[in-house]
Amino acid sequence: MKTCLVVDDSKVIRKVARHILETLNFHVTEAGDGREALDSCLESAPDVVLLDWNMPVMSGMDFLRALHDSAVTRRPKVVFCTTENGLAHIRAAIEAGADEYVMKPFDRETLESKLQIVGMA
Repeated sequence: MKTCLVVDDSKVIRKVARHILETLNFHVTEAGDGREALDSCLESAPDVVLLDWNMPVMSGMDFLRALHDSAVTRRPKVVFCTTENGLAHIRAAIEAGADEYVMKPFDRETLESKLQIVGMA
């Protein structure tokens, strides 16, 4: 079973994402900010990270940079999940190491297609 870490400061978004991912046969773990997510990845890297952009403690961009610089040996695929839709934001996320980008709000079909693009569905 593939694993996904859902990183978002909103419990509602994490719950929605968890429900969708579980219907796609993912084992789901959650983190409320980038720091928790980094700690989780260092402990046991998931196959894919669904990552929010704007969070307290450590933002999604800061998480990506920290993950890149970390000792994680098997780098997970990263799908940025956010309301930021400007091309500059998308380009910055990809350049920082994100593999794909999904806009909130998203549904099962949209998320599944993004996971297929990164080879996870």
